[in-house]
Amino acid sequence: MTLSLIFCLIATVIPVFFSRISSAPTWLSLQALALGWITLSDDFSAHTLLLGLEVLLVRAVLVPHLLRRALKRQAQSRISLMPSNFFTWGIAVMLIILAFKFGDGARADVRALTLGVVAATTVIALLILSTNHEPKAQLIALLFMENALALFESLMPEPWPWPVHLTISAVYVLTVTIGCHLLGGEPRPSVPAAKETP
Repeated sequence: MTLSLIFCLIATVIPVFFSRISSAPTWLSLQALALGWITLSDDFSAHTLLLGLEVLLVRAVLVPHLLRRALKRQAQSRISLMPSNFFTWGIAVMLIILAFKFGDGARADVRALTLGVVAATTVIALLILSTNHEPKAQLIALLFMENALALFESLMPEPWPWPVHLTISAVYVLTVTIGCHLLGGEPRPSVPAAKETP
């Protein structure tokens, strides 16, 4: 499970420092693969198997596909996910270090690492929300935060019942669908009309 948590952290941290908005669906898919790996490595029951399948189908396939299709219609999806300067990078590094301090109180390696990854993903999402005003970046930050909440669920002693899982998945897909619809409906820069000559 430690390896899958490290993989999830890498898939969260690298796009913030080095990626553009257009590549965010790929990183979301990698985060979802790590979540599926964590879910299936917990215990191998029918509930866990169906939950892992749901995570892979919804978070690794469907949602990145919808987001990728919406970003292809955007002219400026090649901009960075977070401003590329030393000031914001320094803040991001400090927030990640601070986030892992929250896991110190757990005193169990896997639990502490899980809490650290959850906190790091959450503060990274908040940093993107505060430094990038583009609606595309803010939607991606919201999806990062949702993946952090899904990872936090793995710390619960008993998994949520199926109606709760289906409701959360429905809200997740609905959020992405509305966000992609709003991205598609963004006004394009208007060309000034030529002046009429009398």
